[in-house]
Amino acid sequence: MRKFVPLTLAALALAPAAFAQEAAAGGSLVSSLIMFVPLILIFYFLLIRPQQQRQKKHREMIEAMKKGDTVVTAGGLIGKVTRVADTEVTVELADGVRVRSLKGMIADVKDKNTPVAAND
Repeated sequence: MRKFVPLTLAALALAPAAFAQEAAAGGSLVSSLIMFVPLILIFYFLLIRPQQQRQKKHREMIEAMKKGDTVVTAGGLIGKVTRVADTEVTVELADGVRVRSLKGMIADVKDKNTPVAAND
């Protein structure tokens, strides 16, 4: 009796190579490329491009951060920016409680003029 083995990403990536070996025996290079081109396009549009767009948006948000903005850190702490340096920001979490954080560890920036959502 055969056991069911779930396909992993590695197995899916190697599958076209197995088909290419079969095609090489009786097929041509064009038939091999027909297998790879859609796979590359799928990876680009579903994985690579959206990640690049998220990184660009986050970078722009971090560069636009200024004193007085409310930020959420990657650890979930919410505070107000009191100082912005090249690679670090100082965040005031409560009265008299200030924390230095790397700019890259800021998950979200809310402008001080952004209205707060009502608690309905």
